[in-house]
Amino acid sequence: MHYNCLIVDDEEELAAATSEYFNMFDIKTTFVVSSSECREFFKNNDTDIILLDINLGDGSGFELCKEIREKSQIPILFISARQSDDDDVLIALNIGGDDYIKKPYSLSVLLAKVKIILKRMVSNNKIEEKTVDEKNHFMLIPEKMSVMTENGEVLLKARKYKLFEYLYKNKNRIVPKDELFSAVWGDSFYSDGTLNVHIRKLREKLEKNPNEPEYIKTVWGTDYILTL
Repeated sequence: MHYNCLIVDDEEELAAATSEYFNMFDIKTTFVVSSSECREFFKNNDTDIILLDINLGDGSGFELCKEIREKSQIPILFISARQSDDDDVLIALNIGGDDYIKKPYSLSVLLAKVKIILKRMVSNNKIEEKTVDEKNHFMLIPEKMSVMTENGEVLLKARKYKLFEYLYKNKNRIVPKDELFSAVWGDSFYSDGTLNVHIRKLREKLEKNPNEPEYIKTVWGTDYILTL
């Protein structure tokens, strides 16, 4: 089943109230109260956005976020009652969170934030439906982290999808490796070898002949360009 919003919060009363409020405004919402229930949810359901508490009864919201980010780029908004300093906020954003909201929160303000993200997702999906080059080589499907090619759909892991997405958005432009590191890996330190491995994996999945790439090309030995 598809939902617009999933709330993951061990404060069951608050989660239930928030869920009920969102549903009143046609934001199809449900909630779970633990990391394990969240994993079970995704076995048979999906959602457009997650509201994720940091302190869960059976684990950390930070760890759950990292786990989700390995498979999906779904928007994640952290909600927390912790008397946090900037460190919590920085951790949340650096591991893939899209926002950090402190409890107690205003239901109307939180709803407004969720609506804005959902509206942006609809707009982006409409754009992505059109982001097919003239020869129909590739189409990005962000909600599934996959690429549609002339030979069918190719599923990618989070980092590889983000790398190809960045190259696609900058197609026919030489992208320096340092720019790719900044856009895809952020502040984390990775070697040239890491980038080379990811590029090679993309070629293996998307090129007809990975040893003689037609699209994902190396420039001057270190930089890259997606030629379409």
